[in-house]
Amino acid sequence: MEDTFRIADRTFRSRLMIGTGKYRSFPEMARCHQASGAEVVTVAVRRVNLNDKTKESLLDYIDRKQFFILPNTAACYTADDAIRTARLGREVGLSHWVKLEVIGDPETLFPDNAGLLEATTVLAKEGFVVLPYTTDDLINARRLIDAGAAAVMPLGAPIGSGLGIQNVTNLRILREKIHTVPLIVDAGVGTASDAALALELGYDGVLMNTAVAEAEDAEKMAEAMKYAVAAGRLAHLAGRMPKRLYASASSPVAGVVGS
Repeated sequence: MEDTFRIADRTFRSRLMIGTGKYRSFPEMARCHQASGAEVVTVAVRRVNLNDKTKESLLDYIDRKQFFILPNTAACYTADDAIRTARLGREVGLSHWVKLEVIGDPETLFPDNAGLLEATTVLAKEGFVVLPYTTDDLINARRLIDAGAAAVMPLGAPIGSGLGIQNVTNLRILREKIHTVPLIVDAGVGTASDAALALELGYDGVLMNTAVAEAEDAEKMAEAMKYAVAAGRLAHLAGRMPKRLYASASSPVAGVVGS
C-alpha cells in the first residue's frame, strides 16, 4: 500500500514541503522544486506580485498542476495582520489553506503563541485550513488543535538557522501525545540528516526553505532532502533496534557447533 498522509481533505505522497525564498533566481527555484519531489510549495503572500500582471512573479515558475500552493503569512507580527494576509491570499485565488505565522520577536522569529491561537480560531471558523507554525510546546499545540488547526508545525530550531532539531525530547513528546492531526517539523533544518531525523521521530512531514536555497548547490541539496525524507520515513516504519550500554556481537557464537 502506498504510504501517504492526509491533511484536511487532501492526500499527499511526498512528505517534503518546500519554500520559495532566498533562491538565486526563479529558474533555480523551479529546478529545486522538481529535484525535491515535493508536492507542496509554500509562498509568502507578501512576496507575490498581486497587482501588476506585466511584471515577473515567482508564481510564473510554479506549475500549479503539479504543485499545491500553500500561502503563508510570513512577516506578520499581530493576529489581525496575519488574518488579513490569509484572507488576501484566498481572495486573489492562491488558496483557502494557510501556513499561519504570527511572529513575536524580530530577532529569533519565534512565534507569538497567543496571537497564533487567536488567528487560528478566527481563520478556522472562516473555513480556512490552518497549519500554524508554532513552538514545540505540547500545551500550546493542543490549544491550536482545539481551535481548529488542521495540522501543527513545531519548529526544530529558529527559522533559517540551519541548526537542525535542537530539542528532540519535546518533539518526541508531541509525537507521542498528538495523533488527531498531522505533525510537520517546520524551520531549522540545515542538511539531509536533519530531515531524516524529523521523519525518524515519526513526524508526518518536514517543511524547509533555507537549507536548500542557501546550499552551495541548491539543486543537489533538494534531491538529497528527497532521499533523506524517504529514508527517515522508512526507518520509522521499520522500527530501530534498541540502544544498549554494552556490545552485542553481530555474529553470536551461542548455538554454533563446537562452541
